[in-house]
Amino acid sequence: MAKLRRETHPGITEASSTRLRAAWLYYNQGLTQKEVAERLGVSRSTVIRMLDEAMKRSEVQIWIDAGVDDCLALATQLEQAYGLDEAIVVPQPRDASAEAQAKAVGLALGQFLSEAIQEDMTIGVGWGRTMTASLASFRPPRRQNCKVVSLLGGIVAVHRTNPIDYTWRLASQLGAECYLFLAPLLVDSSATKRALIERCGLKAIYDLAEEMDLAVVSCGDIGQHSTSLSEGFISKAELAELIDAGCVCDTMFNFLDADGRSVDHPINERVMSVDLDTLKKAKHIVLSSGGAHRALAIRATIRRIGCNTLITDESAARELLRLAKN
Repeated sequence: MAKLRRETHPGITEASSTRLRAAWLYYNQGLTQKEVAERLGVSRSTVIRMLDEAMKRSEVQIWIDAGVDDCLALATQLEQAYGLDEAIVVPQPRDASAEAQAKAVGLALGQFLSEAIQEDMTIGVGWGRTMTASLASFRPPRRQNCKVVSLLGGIVAVHRTNPIDYTWRLASQLGAECYLFLAPLLVDSSATKRALIERCGLKAIYDLAEEMDLAVVSCGDIGQHSTSLSEGFISKAELAELIDAGCVCDTMFNFLDADGRSVDHPINERVMSVDLDTLKKAKHIVLSSGGAHRALAIRATIRRIGCNTLITDESAARELLRLAKN
């Protein structure tokens, strides 16, 4: 498959236009704040406010030129090593925390989706901190006849991340039909799972998932800092059992080994999510995740479902290339 065609659509208000002009004059043209104020006929304090707003909206991002060349080279190498249509590598954030890495990769994901989503698309979405972070830079034009489908259930007590919340917010910003996976993330047995699918209306979600134009997912590592553990979705005892079973990856709450196979653990039978073998049928799969500690998880996910567009950061890219040589 060729790279997904992307377009840019301004569609901005007069206030947004003035804010963007201010940012362009200040950052690209090198004018001082006073000179920008004089050019636009506003006060210097207004210019300061507009520049701050542009940064908060991710309309302005500051990149180090030397790092961009490195990122482009890493992206090309990833495409060749993993058979990708496209790799997008963002500079490593100065803050090496998981939150900072998720934000950096998420902003790139939001920009990608703003340009990539076209009319008449059925879009399946997973969950995770990276995907939640993408909403900050998701500025799509209104598209006709789009459907956004949640690919897994939700949770009752929301800390930072909820699959259903992400689906709803993405669909709302796009102006698309929204299909929520109205079930708990985990149920007590595979029998309950089958009953919910067959008798409680969830089959419509599974039917839509069979025809996805675009699937957007993330993945997490398995360890003491994994999202599944930190958000309270699994216990420390379950985490230890998963690690003993060879688990290195959580993809849509499906737990995989290094080769992308589902590990032998009952939790995989109780998760309310679209099957990963269905997910891999999507016409275009976008995988977004960052951090060197998640490279094994990223590789396992690619091995299981494939990947057309990978969005990641420098540290993960370098580790993925190291793994590809082994």
